[in-house]
Amino acid sequence: MDNLGSIFADPTAYADPSGWHAAAKQIRDRAPILKVALEGYPEFWAITKHADVMEIERNPEVFTNGTLSVLATQADLAASDSPVKTLIQMDGGEHKSNRGIVNEWFKPRNVQAMQSRIDQLATHYVDRMASLGGRCDFVSDVALYFPLQVILSILGLPEKDYARMLKLTQELFGSEDPDIARLGEDQSILDVMLDLVNYFTDLAAERRVHPTDDLSSVIANAEIDGRLLPDMDMLGHYVIIATAGHDTTSNAIAGGLVALMEYRDQLELLQKQPELIDGAADEFIRFVSPVKHFMRTCQESFTVRDVTFQPGDALYLSYASANRDDEIFTDPMRLDVCRENASSHLAFGFGQHFCLGAHLARMEIRALFRELLGRLDHIELVGEPTWVRSYFVQGPKSIPITYRLH
Repeated sequence: MDNLGSIFADPTAYADPSGWHAAAKQIRDRAPILKVALEGYPEFWAITKHADVMEIERNPEVFTNGTLSVLATQADLAASDSPVKTLIQMDGGEHKSNRGIVNEWFKPRNVQAMQSRIDQLATHYVDRMASLGGRCDFVSDVALYFPLQVILSILGLPEKDYARMLKLTQELFGSEDPDIARLGEDQSILDVMLDLVNYFTDLAAERRVHPTDDLSSVIANAEIDGRLLPDMDMLGHYVIIATAGHDTTSNAIAGGLVALMEYRDQLELLQKQPELIDGAADEFIRFVSPVKHFMRTCQESFTVRDVTFQPGDALYLSYASANRDDEIFTDPMRLDVCRENASSHLAFGFGQHFCLGAHLARMEIRALFRELLGRLDHIELVGEPTWVRSYFVQGPKSIPITYRLH
């Protein structure tokens, strides 16, 4: 089982989704809470079952984020000195007060007001596919840019900066992938973060002098206890929204299309009954699980199943595994757009750290597939899809397709 446990820290393993899920199923069946000891990494417990991830998420005072939020090598942990803190590195009252700054913006009734803009962008990108002559790479031509344009327009960023933001986001989340990672002398993920910090520092200064009606202005002028946010906390809000706000959704859209081409009966069903797309969005998210894990650190003795965790223990919450748990999902390895409990997935987390952008992500996925499938006459792969090598946020890297639209 020690060898199987390496899948959690191996970026290459995630680039083979079928192989990864087959290994994860063995772990769920034989050792659902697995102690993993890998050279170069701190020891951790891999939590692979849906119920166990839920139990840990229900106890945020016992299992905290701040010490270690994402798996990292011991060398990276020793070298890490980034002063930028995002919501995923906050706990308790600090998390609650900071989340409150942007929470209102992402509530369903406010996000719903963006429906027409999201529909317009979905049409724009399917029109773009039509203009490409029936052949494109769905990732680089559509899936990366559609959610990016949505989230950066919410932030109020100028369109001339979109390409820069896309590059920085890919470098941040794809740092283990040689095709995406920053190359040359400057290879540190901290340098990518510094570029983001520099960009948003200038943006915040502008919004404080000349506030507008976008989310950037809300963040720049936010106060906690009557004081403006410290610069690093303010920058953390910008970074998490600009990066997590689109990369995860683009992975769900791209991975969803790959799944539909594998399960042609589901593609045909959605085309015949487009009303099913609303529920299918959660099934795409469950199936792809763009955020593969988060880490938690135990603060007091706590027992789950037959394991008692001790203070200081690191836990790897495997959302990708939990979302294929056959105790929760019937035939979990199959895409089923009629799955009644698809929304029980844990891809958005659970509890106080539930993803702020969940409603927005669902809206974007529904809009894009409603537009694409409504105009699609034929689609097929013209090469094998490739997948990003990353054990944190991950999905397809390339999907070469041919298609006919009407």
